[in-house]
Amino acid sequence: MTGAADILALGEAMLEFNQTGAGGGRQYLQGFGGDTSNFAIAAARQGARAGYLSALGDDEHGRLLRALWDQEGVDHGGVATDASAYTAVYFVNHDERGHHFSFMRAGSAAARMQPSSLPRDRIRAAKVLHLSGISLAISPSACDTAYAAIATAREAGVQVSFDTNLRLKLWPVDRARAVMTDVMRLCDILLPSLDDVAAITGIRDPDALVDWCLGLGAKTVALKLGDQGAVVATPSQRWRIAPHPCRMVDATGAGDTFGGAFIARLLAGDDLQQAGRYAAVAAALSTEGYGAVEPIPAAGRVRQAMAAG
Repeated sequence: MTGAADILALGEAMLEFNQTGAGGGRQYLQGFGGDTSNFAIAAARQGARAGYLSALGDDEHGRLLRALWDQEGVDHGGVATDASAYTAVYFVNHDERGHHFSFMRAGSAAARMQPSSLPRDRIRAAKVLHLSGISLAISPSACDTAYAAIATAREAGVQVSFDTNLRLKLWPVDRARAVMTDVMRLCDILLPSLDDVAAITGIRDPDALVDWCLGLGAKTVALKLGDQGAVVATPSQRWRIAPHPCRMVDATGAGDTFGGAFIARLLAGDDLQQAGRYAAVAAALSTEGYGAVEPIPAAGRVRQAMAAG
């Protein structure tokens, strides 16, 4: 697929193996993941023109991801193929404490991204560049690439969106705090999760965390509170978004779905409260099936759920 994307995400996509309840927990459903890829697919399913920037190995897993993006209408012309590396894989296991991730990603193609390989014209043509804490954490060169992408976007007047997605298996908390706080100062739209920002700030009160994020200079903040909903805010207005009732079986990718739906609706002209409510419903619906991608709802299902109350 070719053509300029309004929403362009940068990061690492992976093949997913998600534990199901079948076979005593010994069976896994093959799917797809990677937070920023999930975000792009969520935006595309809401009708946005979305694209992706990354790198894949020259392998079957990479070809499956490209086929997925073709199917979803996500432009992957900015995704390079690295014949010397592989496409990452991860596993999701479930127990009474929730879902747990195991990754096989060290030295992956995405982790070898370099600033020199960035398709900067694609970034300049977008309306929003999106990245996450994972985009920064997978390797030093990927972090440098993310910074270069942000600089290109800011120079071109493209909005920058950032989801914290803190993964302490990828980097120590002190480095995460320093790098993520620095990047948050460069962003227009922040999509933090409560546990993430609490881990780097020590603050747990939602309104205080929103104040902290706005204090860094963000124009828009959507603080995700999991099953407690969200808080969406600008410096001049603030709304508490109630959670949408759902039959949750797997929360993998719910925050990514929220972010992709939220940005898609803002670009479509929704006000802050409307976009937040829509995103909360989309995120809730995405937990009603296994896997990060397959349960992401399309716009029609979200609208139907909103109309039903």
